[in-house]
Amino acid sequence: MIPLTQTLVPEVELWVEATELLPKQPDLPPTSAWQTWFNIWLRELAPTASPIGRYEINLLLTNDVTIQELNATYRHQDKPTDVLAFAAQETEIPGAQTIYQTSPIPLGDLIISVETAQRQRHNDNYSLIQELAWLAAHGLLHLLGWDHPDDAALQNMLEKQHSLLKCIDLTF
Repeated sequence: MIPLTQTLVPEVELWVEATELLPKQPDLPPTSAWQTWFNIWLRELAPTASPIGRYEINLLLTNDVTIQELNATYRHQDKPTDVLAFAAQETEIPGAQTIYQTSPIPLGDLIISVETAQRQRHNDNYSLIQELAWLAAHGLLHLLGWDHPDDAALQNMLEKQHSLLKCIDLTF
């Protein structure tokens, strides 16, 4: 049992994969940068679901064709998108109380189209790294239960994304 006075510093086990279908991108952030960003963001967001403060996220960097297939299959929108987030904790898991006393809680999967990120960053004059971090922060918020069904919720989410990027010294 964790004493109530102890403050856990959340950390994430991050699995990053870039599909072989992705054109070579010399300016993609290394896995260590992604790991650092997600750990900083989780400290900032301070989720409380894990009794041991550990979480797991899968991040896939892919192309427009792959993300369009996923978008069509799971969201019924047959077009590429910039980021998809598939939360792992949408249903109860039998035995979760016991399992998560020693294991990280899986938050879910993030899929980012580097091709779409590349186009968006050219439109807005941001670096690819800024755009990828923006999309990753957006996806993380979705994994943690944030949504934007209306303009007010979207504005709150965008403000939080800006604050997360400031935490890693990236700004728009």
